Amino acid sequence: MSDVCCGHDKPNDTEHGDDREPERLWEISELRLAAVSGAFLLAALIAGWTDAARPVVLTLEAVALAVGAYTFVPSALKRLTAGKIGVGTLMTIAAVGAVILGEVGEAAMLAFLFSISEGLEEYSIARTRRGLRALLSLVPDEATVLRDGTEMIVAPSELQVGDRMLVKSGERIATDGVIREGRTALDTSTITGESVPVEAGPGDEVFAGSINGAGVLEIEVTSTAEDNSLARIVRIVEAEQSRKGASQRLADHIARPLVPGIMIAATLIAVVGSVFGDPTTWIERALVVLVAASPCALAIAVPVTVVAAIGAASRLGALVKGGAALEALGAVRGVALDKTGTLTANRPVVIDVATTNGATREQVLDLAAAVEARSEHPLAAAILAAADTITPATDVEAVTGAGLTGRRDGHAIRLGRPGWLDAGPLNDDVMRMQQAGATAVLVEVDSKVIGAIAVRDELRPEAAEVVAQLRRDGYHISMLTGDNRATAQALAKGVGIDAVHAELRPEDKARLIEQLRAQRPTAMVGDGVNDAPALATADLGIAMGAMGTDVAIETADVALMGEDLRHLPETFRHARRARRIMLQNVGLSLAIIAALVPLALVGVLGLAAVVLVHEVAEIVVIANGVRAGRTKTLALDTPQGSSVPHTTVGTASH
Repeated sequence: MSDVCCGHDKPNDTEHGDDREPERLWEISELRLAAVSGAFLLAALIAGWTDAARPVVLTLEAVALAVGAYTFVPSALKRLTAGKIGVGTLMTIAAVGAVILGEVGEAAMLAFLFSISEGLEEYSIARTRRGLRALLSLVPDEATVLRDGTEMIVAPSELQVGDRMLVKSGERIATDGVIREGRTALDTSTITGESVPVEAGPGDEVFAGSINGAGVLEIEVTSTAEDNSLARIVRIVEAEQSRKGASQRLADHIARPLVPGIMIAATLIAVVGSVFGDPTTWIERALVVLVAASPCALAIAVPVTVVAAIGAASRLGALVKGGAALEALGAVRGVALDKTGTLTANRPVVIDVATTNGATREQVLDLAAAVEARSEHPLAAAILAAADTITPATDVEAVTGAGLTGRRDGHAIRLGRPGWLDAGPLNDDVMRMQQAGATAVLVEVDSKVIGAIAVRDELRPEAAEVVAQLRRDGYHISMLTGDNRATAQALAKGVGIDAVHAELRPEDKARLIEQLRAQRPTAMVGDGVNDAPALATADLGIAMGAMGTDVAIETADVALMGEDLRHLPETFRHARRARRIMLQNVGLSLAIIAALVPLALVGVLGLAAVVLVHEVAEIVVIANGVRAGRTKTLALDTPQGSSVPHTTVGTASH
């Protein structure tokens, strides 16, 4: 919260404990005190109407003033001793001045209304913080663990790395781990926002809060409850919420000089007016101007919106790291999409095999798998999955940027890209494979080419739908990839992207992002690891499928927890709406100050009227900011007559 905001220095409603946020209005201490203050103020008004003795009325007004002032005077004095002048300071001076002028009732009304706005601000922030911390409630109260061959029920906080958890059908997973036994369809909707269950089996990572669909899983614990994916998300978001966006910095830049400027102006009005007119009248007007120009609504306008919007984004499956990231997300007009893992599923498969020199499809795949069995190349898994049986080769060596060599049964085998190996009679087949968006891998035995294998990382089923939606929303779309140009062009055509940049190294992507930024605010969407230079260079870095990936969460400005690309336009829309609300609040706050100051200066409005208008405006900007915390799945617009299906694709994380 800004130094000039009306917020307190005290902990948030500490009577409920550090980990529990107030859930109801009456749990906010400021609002309880405001209610008491209002009751005494009402009693004073009734006493005045019934012609009660003046001391009785003054006593009731004084109690109302004391109770209401308790919500902001102590914190204002504490800040003042630290050299910080805030809105609370202005309100304190105005209240003291009103008492000196004999307007105890006016001072009590000021304290009552200001305490209400303080309480509502506290409630709005607590409410959005509560939404974020609700992620932690997804962890069950107990977990079943196998220790020394015995099943034990323990609290999640007692789980240790290496423990074996047993998770039955319908139970939530207590912490992050790796499945060792069992298969299931995990419900991760509350974490990633993906509605379709995710198929998972032995070797797959699973995350705290996921719901086991069927069967019994045996899971090896990989993180403690204090450091699992949910706890990490909450910590990162809460830490990053202190980063301010441009609108919030604008509010601070306006408010910081405004507060001392108001005090100087009020002093000049009082002094000059007293010299040339009635001192009582001009001192009173100076106090009214002091209150009229208070920038409290301006100071809280953006922080409330930021906290509400970030909490809501987390429920959409997007981790937004602070106000700066949120506002940049709302201002972006260009989107650069990495191909692998973003537009594609990052799971290459063999789609075609061409043969020559008497070889069969099975022989080509067998020899290719023999060499790839000793390789960690990204295409190896696809070739190994396509082969029926695998007899590994020996003396396997990698030739950087070219391929692999090895020997089996006395034969020399080479596997690699066209250019390093001569395609010969398969040249037309290789061109056809590349034009279809596949990577062609040639297989050679004893210096004779016998086949070409087409491996393609298939597009996500929703990729074309998402690109079309981003275009309709007004974004300029481009694709960045390290693949060859023919493959890149074929895939880009499949999703409707015209601007294609292929054969790029990581540093090339970063340089290209610089060029795109010069044209419009640009976001880079990648995997958060290989695309780190481009993510850092862009106005905004967005990591796809980052659940449980520390590097992605920490390097990107925004991390999409799930694998469904449809979350991208949803998150953009949410951020644009939040940014509109921020600008609305800043504009309204400045307009209120501009309207009230001259009316207070000429005496049209008194202290109570100014306070009432100011605090009503403050309540309005808080309520408007809280709107940014509303979430709903934003259905993608489909052009009239289109039959593009809106399905969610579930994928297991590896």
